[in-house]
Amino acid sequence: MSQRFYYLILSCLFLCASCAEEKVDEGLRAGDLLFQDLDCGPMCNAIETVTEGVNGMDFSHCAMVIEEHDSLKVIEAIGESVQVTSLRDFKQRSNKIVAARLKKVNEGIITRAVAYAKSLKGKPYDEVFLLNNDRYYCSELLYESFKVANHGKPIFELAPMTFMDPATKAYYPVWVDYYHELNCAIPQGKPGLNPGSISRSPVLELLDFSL
Repeated sequence: MSQRFYYLILSCLFLCASCAEEKVDEGLRAGDLLFQDLDCGPMCNAIETVTEGVNGMDFSHCAMVIEEHDSLKVIEAIGESVQVTSLRDFKQRSNKIVAARLKKVNEGIITRAVAYAKSLKGKPYDEVFLLNNDRYYCSELLYESFKVANHGKPIFELAPMTFMDPATKAYYPVWVDYYHELNCAIPQGKPGLNPGSISRSPVLELLDFSL
């Protein structure tokens, strides 16, 4: 089995098994962000190691809360595409979740960000992790949704991406294999972001309840 196919299968294992609706009773609301530690093996470990999350926590995935028909769900880029997942199935993947909200809530921005994220449903997953290619990875989905909602002005900051082990200054073997399977260069130094960097954004406040 190729490395590329392996990671696609790994991602698909995290997809929701059902779309059972949940009432809006979690203390969350549309536009809130969820940061999750998936514990999915070497790739998640590599993502978590290069950028520390808020309060020293580790995150390898993120999503946005949306509301559909009086039910809480999340929209996320995972597996093969941008898709809507029930909150229940999202939590069943891993209960290591932290929720956050924009400190200065502008309902117009929230509404537009949610609407734009929903408009991207079905877009392919960005397995190369590059911006502006009409494909989306989890952090990019949040970045673009809030940027568009804020009339083109980014709310979250980009930074040069790294795929190197901070201790050894060498590429993680998992990334070498991954990009070899994609037959493309590792985008070291290209602008991007990840769940950990977004979680530390000064525009966010952590929510004081447990999911």
